[in-house]
Amino acid sequence: MRIWRKNTGWVRPHETAILEKLTKQGHDWQGQPLSTSLELNLNVVRKVMGNPEDLSVREFTLAADTEYNAAVMMVEGLAERELVNEQVLKTLMLDVKFEKPLSHKQLFEQIEKYGIPNVMVKQNQTMGEVLNELLGGETVFLLDGVDRALVIASRGWEDRSISEPATESIIRGPRDGFTETLRTNTGLIRRRIKSPDLRLEGCKIGRRTRTDVVIVYIEGIAKAEVINEVKKRLKRIDIDAVLESGYIEELIEDSPGSPFPQIEHTERPDKVAAAVLEGRVAILVDTTPFVLMVPTVFWQFIQSSEDYYERYWVGSLARMIRLLAYFLSITLPAVYIALTSFHQEMIPTPLALSIAASREGVPFPAIGEALLMGATFEILREAGIRLPKPAGQAVSIVGALVIGQAAVEAGIASQAMVIVVALTGIGSFAIPAYGTVVAGQLLRIILVLLAGFLGLFGILAGLSFIFIHMCALQSFGVNYLTPVTSALPNDYKDIAVRTPWWSMRRRPEKIAGQQKKRVAAGSKPGPDQGEKKQGK
Repeated sequence: MRIWRKNTGWVRPHETAILEKLTKQGHDWQGQPLSTSLELNLNVVRKVMGNPEDLSVREFTLAADTEYNAAVMMVEGLAERELVNEQVLKTLMLDVKFEKPLSHKQLFEQIEKYGIPNVMVKQNQTMGEVLNELLGGETVFLLDGVDRALVIASRGWEDRSISEPATESIIRGPRDGFTETLRTNTGLIRRRIKSPDLRLEGCKIGRRTRTDVVIVYIEGIAKAEVINEVKKRLKRIDIDAVLESGYIEELIEDSPGSPFPQIEHTERPDKVAAAVLEGRVAILVDTTPFVLMVPTVFWQFIQSSEDYYERYWVGSLARMIRLLAYFLSITLPAVYIALTSFHQEMIPTPLALSIAASREGVPFPAIGEALLMGATFEILREAGIRLPKPAGQAVSIVGALVIGQAAVEAGIASQAMVIVVALTGIGSFAIPAYGTVVAGQLLRIILVLLAGFLGLFGILAGLSFIFIHMCALQSFGVNYLTPVTSALPNDYKDIAVRTPWWSMRRRPEKIAGQQKKRVAAGSKPGPDQGEKKQGK
C-alpha cells in the first residue's frame, strides 16, 4: 500500500519516517547516501527542492515486459530537453535489449557502459552530489534497487551569442568577446592557445550559488608559487553567493583598502590569452563575461590590446598619450587651484589677467568652484552610463554643453574652470581600464583639497604619498610598479613604450616561471645576406 503526501507524492508507510528524518529542518542531507528505493530517492529530491514547477521527473519501465523501474530527472531551462529525449529516454525505453536476466546492479553497470550514447556519464552516491548536478543542468538517472545515480551531461540553457566587447573597443584586432557561459569562454581561450600545456582547473564557490570557477594557466610558464597562491585564496572563500567575478576580486586582492585595482579584468579573449602566455593566471567565473588576471602591475591599465597589433611606434605613442592623459586627469584641477590661489606669480601676466577677468563675479573660491563643477561632470557621466544608449548619449553631451554654458553665464563658474574640468574628464576617458579611472577620481579630490589648503606644496606631498603607496602595493607577490622598482632592463621594453616584437625576446622576469624565452634570436626582419650581396 502507498500513501499520497503533499509535495512528495506516493510514499510507502515504512518510508514515511525515513523521509521525515532526511528532509527535516537542519538535517545534513548533503552527505546522505542514496537509498535503494527509487520512490524514496525521488521523494527526498522533491521535498528538499520544495517540489518546484521546473523539476521534470519521468518514471518508466526499462523495455517492455520487465520489472526494472527507473526515473530520469532534469530541471527545465537548464537541461536540453531534446538531448534528454533522444539520448536517454528513447535509448532506455526502446533500444535496450536483454539477452539474459540481470540483477539490478548488473543492469545499472551495463547501462553506464553501453546504454547511454553520451560523452559524459558518471556515477554519484550521495544526495548532495545528485542535487548539485541536477541544479547544474545535468540529467540524473535512477534505477530501483540501486543506491547510486548516473549523471548524464545535458547542459543546454539559452545564452548570449559571441559579440564584440562593449567596454573595450579597438580599431584593429579580433572582435569576439567573452559571454556569460563558462564553457564558451574556455573554448575561446583554447581556440587561441592550442597547447597541451594549457591547464584549466575548476572549483565551485558559494554555498548557495555553487558558482563554477576555473583558473587558466600554462604549465612551465606560470610560476608554481603564484598558481598555489591563487588556489589557496580561492579555497578560503566562504560566502553565500558569487554572482559576478567582482565578488571574487574583492575577496582575493592583497590590499582591499587601496584605491588602486590590484587585479585586472577584461572581456577580451585575446587579452587573456596574451596574459596567460606571459605567465599570468586567469580566473574565469560562470555567468559573467569578465575574466580576472593575476598578478597585475600598474602599467597594464594603460595598455590596450591594440598596442600589439599596430606597429610598435604607433603603440608606444598611444601609451604615452594615455599616461599623460591619466596624469592630467588627476592633477590638472589641483594645479589650477594652486596657481590661481597661492602662486599667481608663476602664471604669465596676460593669462593671469584673463583668468582674473573670467573669475570676476564668481561667488565661490577656486576650490569650491572645482569641486562643484567636478561633481556636476561626474553626475552627468554616471547618468549617461545608466540611461539607455540613445538617451544616455544625449544627456552626457548636450547636458555638459548646456550646463557648462549656463554656469558661466550665471556667474557660478569661470570659463577657465569649465575648460579645466572638461580636459580632466576627457583625459580620464583615454584610460582603457575603468577601475583605474575610478581610482583617479578619488585621487583627484584628495589633491584638490591639498592644493586648496597648501598650494603646490600640498600637491607634491600628495603625489609623494601616492607614489610611496604604490611602491608598497603587492599583487600576488609582485610589486605593483614592477619593473620600475626593480633593476630588470628586459622588462622596460613593454611598459610606457613598447619595443618591437623581435626585441622582446624574454617574458617578464618577475612574472614568468622557468620558460622565459619568447622570441628566437635573429628574428629582426630585413633582407637576407644573399639579397644584400646582390644589392652590392
